[in-house]
Formats: sequence, structure tokens, C-alpha cells
Amino acid sequence: MMIRRRDFLGPWLPALFIAALVAAGLQPGPARADEFSAGAKKFVEILTADAISMLTVQNISKTERADRFRRLMNDNFAIKGIAKFVLGRNWRKATEAEKKEYLQLFEDLLVVTCADRFEKYSGEKLLVNKSEARGPGDALVHTVMIRVDGAKPLKVAWRVRGKTGIYKIVDIMVEGISMVVTQKSEFASFIKQNGGSMGALLSELKKRMQANI
Repeated sequence: MMIRRRDFLGPWLPALFIAALVAAGLQPGPARADEFSAGAKKFVEILTADAISMLTVQNISKTERADRFRRLMNDNFAIKGIAKFVLGRNWRKATEAEKKEYLQLFEDLLVVTCADRFEKYSGEKLLVNKSEARGPGDALVHTVMIRVDGAKPLKVAWRVRGKTGIYKIVDIMVEGISMVVTQKSEFASFIKQNGGSMGALLSELKKRMQANI
């Protein structure tokens, strides 16, 4: 059983990364719900502009674009947290060596599959509609992705947690479907189909890396 290509390369994914990356592991901190919600909305708006400015310019090398993408990702999102979450209970079963290799492969695969696609950015627009407070340090930012091919706009919601002044995206819901939960389910299924082998997943991630270099 192979991990389906859409897991990392959905037709809308590069455009979504222009606004933000999936992250997890951040617990809500103290903040007035309305204050945090307003800040979360602004956070998504600013991150969108920053990512387009940094990553869609044409006169930079492939290496520089990848480096910029990696910096943006590591500066703003808990990649280790999302990687651990999508692995689920298999994280606890993995050896320290497997954990280390998995975390690096997870990050590297995001970079190699997404960075170059910003060069082909064709003008998709992310309209930020509203931010819905879910509690102190927890908000859902509702947006609409307008696609240039005339296809139906995508409803995208960003789950943001943290505290006022510090924001992290912990999930992306596309048309109501959680990308974090979906990836977790597919990783678990792949490992189960391969006899519970963490090594099989690592091998598959390496194949995906080579296919996109």
C-alpha cells in the first residue's frame, strides 16, 4: 500500500501554503477570547502577504526558494508537533533513531514538495472573512480560496491557538475536512498495512522525497 500522492500534493495545497502551514502541539494560553480572535485574523492576513512576498518572486534559485520556505515554516509553525500528532500512537513505539529520521523526513518532504510550487503561483486569492472565538487562546479563522481556473471556491478554516501576540495554526479544515486528522488516519493505515513497521513508512517518505527532487 502506497501513501496516496494527494496526501502531500493536493491540487490546492501549494496555494493553501501561501497562507499558512499545518502545525500542532501548541496549547491555548491566557488571552481574552475576542482579543485573541481579532489577532488571529490579522495573523492569517499578514502571513499570507509575507509568504507571497518571500516565495513567489521569480528571480531566485531553487535552493534559495526552498531555504526561504523552510525558514518561514520553522519560524512560524510547530512542525515537530504536527509530525508527532499525525504519527499518533506509532510515535511511542518508534525507536529514538526512527523518531529522529522521521522528523527530518517529514520536514524535508514538506519543503521539497511545496517550495518549488510557489514559482508557479498563478494568482489564487485567499479572502479572510471572519474569525470565530472558540475560547481563550483558541480561534477559527474562516477564509475562501478563489481559484484562477474558475473552479468553485474552496472554504478553508484555520484553527489558531496561542496567546495574544503569539499565534500558531494547529489545523486546516478544507470544506470541513481536517487535514491533520486526515493525514493521521492515512499514516496509521499505511503502517498497519505494512505489519506495523515504522521502517516501511520511512522508506515510503524517502521515495516521495526522491520523486520530487
